[in-house]
Amino acid sequence: MRFVITATLLAIIILTASDSMAQDVRGIRLDTVTGYFRATPIGVEDMRYIGDRYITGEDSSLMRYVTSVVQRDIDFYADFDLVQVDQFYLTTYEITEINLLGWKRMGADYVVKLEAEFPGPNLRAFWKMYHTGTKAKIASGSLEYKRQFWRELAHDISNEIVHFVTGDVGIFRTKIAYIKKVGNNKEVCIADYNGAGERQLTNTGTINISPVFSPDGQMIYFTSYLEGDPQLFRVSVRTSEIEQVTTFSGIAAAPAISPDGNKIACTLSKDGNSEIYVLDLQGNIIKRLTRHRAIESSPTWSPDGRMIAFSSDRTGAPQIYVMDSDGLNVRRLTFVGGYNDSPIWSERGDRITFVSRTKYGRFDLASIDTSGVDYRVMTEVGHNENPHFSPDGKHVVFSSSRLSEGDIYTMDLSGRNQRRITRNSTCSNPTWGPIQ
Repeated sequence: MRFVITATLLAIIILTASDSMAQDVRGIRLDTVTGYFRATPIGVEDMRYIGDRYITGEDSSLMRYVTSVVQRDIDFYADFDLVQVDQFYLTTYEITEINLLGWKRMGADYVVKLEAEFPGPNLRAFWKMYHTGTKAKIASGSLEYKRQFWRELAHDISNEIVHFVTGDVGIFRTKIAYIKKVGNNKEVCIADYNGAGERQLTNTGTINISPVFSPDGQMIYFTSYLEGDPQLFRVSVRTSEIEQVTTFSGIAAAPAISPDGNKIACTLSKDGNSEIYVLDLQGNIIKRLTRHRAIESSPTWSPDGRMIAFSSDRTGAPQIYVMDSDGLNVRRLTFVGGYNDSPIWSERGDRITFVSRTKYGRFDLASIDTSGVDYRVMTEVGHNENPHFSPDGKHVVFSSSRLSEGDIYTMDLSGRNQRRITRNSTCSNPTWGPIQ
């Protein structure tokens, strides 16, 4: 069960039943971790045409598509629960059109009504949000895009709803990059946050791994065997143009771009052992951070850029360590789990998620507070790898072999609502792009 809506929010809605409520409930932060609040139940009605001219079957289909995308966005979001229409309820009470009281009886606190017009080549959409208890309209908005951008329009409606209810910026226009097996090779692909609109970015004819977005979302850095030994490359999201970043002897792997976009933390073995280094964007060494005979790998920056978490087997098996971004004050973070690797820092800075070999012998995703307490296992089936946080810090994308050789999945921060978003059986190494 997901928990989010606060008593304060409910009180505001009940006491102020007017359009001015939009000014009162904005900015309220919702907690998905503590379990103290329940998720906000929201219904989304089918989009209706409100114009005064004849519309085509294609127009009707566009309205169904927009409705479906908004409903799926609301259903996906960690702080919301989508209230489905109860057909048994409609049949029993012989209801042909659901009013706000009907939605309330089905469990919805809010209802989103969608309307459409088709001026020329465009789709103009209106959304209105009602509170079922007071029957008050508490928010509304309108968007107008070219018809071919109906999907983007639907995502932006959902983003506006998220911002109104939670005060957060919505993630529904974000992208996910991942590695997909193409023949005997592995190429970098990009898709919408939910797996729709997949596009292959590279066609190198070799093995590519470990993609990661630049903070502006315009470039994806990755490790490639294009020139023999693995080196760092980057590819333009817009043009698919590829540039080589490093030319060191040995391996250059596991890139992580600093939050300010000016540095790359990565693993280099140019001196014989795998160590953590920081490079500039041209691939020049700024500083070597670790000096240990163990294998050091998988660096990840804290959101403020002041610290780096990484994996090291200096105690015999990989564990998660944390250090200052200049390499000082190294401390071990994990003591539970016999094999812990691939850390990723949450966007909120309070937790680190990683791959952990649990007592059942499988690789699961686990999470731990940055103080080293509150170790939580988040998956319970298949082998799970490559976690990465969404830019709002409320969701995690990862790869899993639970139903195939490998596909991409998402889940809420707490491990709930796990969803398979690719069905190629050959996908791995996902990373979540920034909000743009």
